[in-house]
Amino acid sequence: MSSDERTVMVVPTFNERDNLAWIVGRLHAAHPDVDVLVVDDNSPDGTGAEADRMAAADDRVHVLHRAGKSGLGAAYLHGFSWALDAGYDVIGEMDADGSHQPEQLDRLRSALDDADLVIGSRWVPGGSVVNWPLHRRALSRGGNLYVRWLLGIGVRDATAGYRLFRRQTLEKLDLATVRSTGYVFQTDLATRTLRAGLTVREVPIEFVERVRGDSKMSGAVAVESLRRITVWGLRERWAQLGRLWGRR
Repeated sequence: MSSDERTVMVVPTFNERDNLAWIVGRLHAAHPDVDVLVVDDNSPDGTGAEADRMAAADDRVHVLHRAGKSGLGAAYLHGFSWALDAGYDVIGEMDADGSHQPEQLDRLRSALDDADLVIGSRWVPGGSVVNWPLHRRALSRGGNLYVRWLLGIGVRDATAGYRLFRRQTLEKLDLATVRSTGYVFQTDLATRTLRAGLTVREVPIEFVERVRGDSKMSGAVAVESLRRITVWGLRERWAQLGRLWGRR
């Protein structure tokens, strides 16, 4: 990507006060030219106030306050809309808990030279996960295999949340029609990008399980996401059959 392209990382937060300054500090140490948009869902632990304090001290930090917790996808959609209106050329996703290492963002930025969406992937050669139990690795790998089979896409880590989009990519995806608000949002946008005839690249990252705070992902959340993907995927396959028969 060009050095004059403006980049912002959208960071959704809910009860991440202990992690926010730490992760943003790491990002700016590694990439001083990258801005941050914190999208806080009215965290009761004071994350929003901490984000405001950081924004007052650093003009590279911006904050959106939402009324309550309404899903990861909804927070990202709000952040994407703000970033597009603000004129950013590259819009990224990153967790606040340190699982996505800012020091590896250069891998994604380099890959954006010939891609419309770049995903930091745990499950391509060279990718890895640190401090995950075997059952969680199996759930993530199996879930992504199921996604590839059901939706007919080649992305190996469609559920990953470390990403860079070109602004033109998001503009082509008709974000107003996106209804997925939870973790299935990641799969939805990767699939929409491919369906639009755009290029998705995956680069290996080392995903590190958080050491502070509570994870928002659980077995129940993962199963619910797969259930929603199943319903959505079957509808998509049915629509594809309808379009195929309509051509005959």
